[in-house]
Amino acid sequence: MKIAILTGGGDAPGLNPVIRSVVKVAKENQVEMIGIKKGWAGLVELNHFPLEWEDVKNLHSEGGTFLLSSRTNPIKMENGIKTVAENLKQIADGLIAMGGEDTLGVANELYKNGVNVIGVPKTIDNDLFSTDYTIGFDTAINITVEAIDRIRTTGRSHERFMVVEVMGRHAGWLAVHSGLASGADVILYPEEKYDSQEVCNKIKKLKEQGQKTGIIVIAEGAKEIEGSYTTQNEELDAFGHVKLGGAGEKLAKLIENNTGIETRHIVLGHLARGGTPSAFDRVYGARLGYGAIKLVLEKKWGQMLTLRGTEIKSMSLEDGVKELKTVTNDYKDLIKQLT
Repeated sequence: MKIAILTGGGDAPGLNPVIRSVVKVAKENQVEMIGIKKGWAGLVELNHFPLEWEDVKNLHSEGGTFLLSSRTNPIKMENGIKTVAENLKQIADGLIAMGGEDTLGVANELYKNGVNVIGVPKTIDNDLFSTDYTIGFDTAINITVEAIDRIRTTGRSHERFMVVEVMGRHAGWLAVHSGLASGADVILYPEEKYDSQEVCNKIKKLKEQGQKTGIIVIAEGAKEIEGSYTTQNEELDAFGHVKLGGAGEKLAKLIENNTGIETRHIVLGHLARGGTPSAFDRVYGARLGYGAIKLVLEKKWGQMLTLRGTEIKSMSLEDGVKELKTVTNDYKDLIKQLT
């Protein structure tokens, strides 16, 4: 049996541990692995190679993705799904696709068109409804919290308030977890529109109470009550997403102009996606890799892996990608109490 594997969309720490585990477990079960380069683009262009244990055995501590990635969307291409399906059948008996809602959405379309496919959840946004945690989220939180701790010291040294922009288009899990963990004074996220005047009033009140510095964490997808996304431009990617950016800078200028309090901003962005995966993501990645090959051997196609509590389980791709997981009311209440 030959199985192909690809990573799609944005990279995330922990992808390489999954790849390593998949290849090792496959080898132990007489399954040949085929690496697909650059996500779906690799299947459109038939950019593939034999994936051997020697290629991946040292990947457990490596960030990024050994297979490379892209935001190619076969669904938007003329005969894209048909092309990918036919190309895959030339080189393998099935596919393991690692990605977030977009990549797994394509995987689900392929399955509905007769392709043997297994999904593995990956995104630092942690916004897949099907799983408690996605690969990369834990590392991204740790990187972001460490960065905020560093930013706090420079803010304190100059008695400035610091606005920290983090990733999160539709779901604010990264902003919420990192903000709570770092003791942020204000946490803004996509699920709750914010009143910029209330934010300014909060900062003024803190200053009047003697607080000389503070941290405001804002997700890139956070919106004002009367506003929309803050974007870099109007261009759309292959999945129809506008390129976000500038929410932190906009808020910092607004605070400084409205309050007279010196305020700076920093965009962490891709920093949270890079570097060495955490111990959690390494072990989680190993478990997902094992789980993926187990589903292959059992021929449970059209399934994606999930983490529920401490158990690795599976559910249909169809159900797994039908909705996003957004910040829940208990977190919203906690933020109101602590900020």
